[in-house]
Amino acid sequence: MYVIAWEYEVRADATAAFARLYGADGGWAALFRAYPGYLGTELLRDAQAPQRYLTLDRWRSQAEYEACLAGARERYAALDAEGDALTLGERCLGRFHAPD
Repeated sequence: MYVIAWEYEVRADATAAFARLYGADGGWAALFRAYPGYLGTELLRDAQAPQRYLTLDRWRSQAEYEACLAGARERYAALDAEGDALTLGERCLGRFHAPD
């Protein structure tokens, strides 16, 4: 399994819209579901800092994730712009492989 972890600081007035876009049934998950190897997205909200969120996008393999990125450039960019309007900042925490 291959997992990409992102951290977001969400605008106070945009938390509901952010959760809709980045949640398991949101726009990002809908895009990813169109590609083989997508296993799901988990959205977590920080219990201590309610404007801080974490997403975990799970893929069967790194190659399948990269195929999605290559095949969905325009739609990815549009979703990214939509998300940028809801956040104050974002940071990729890393890309991880599940241990064998």
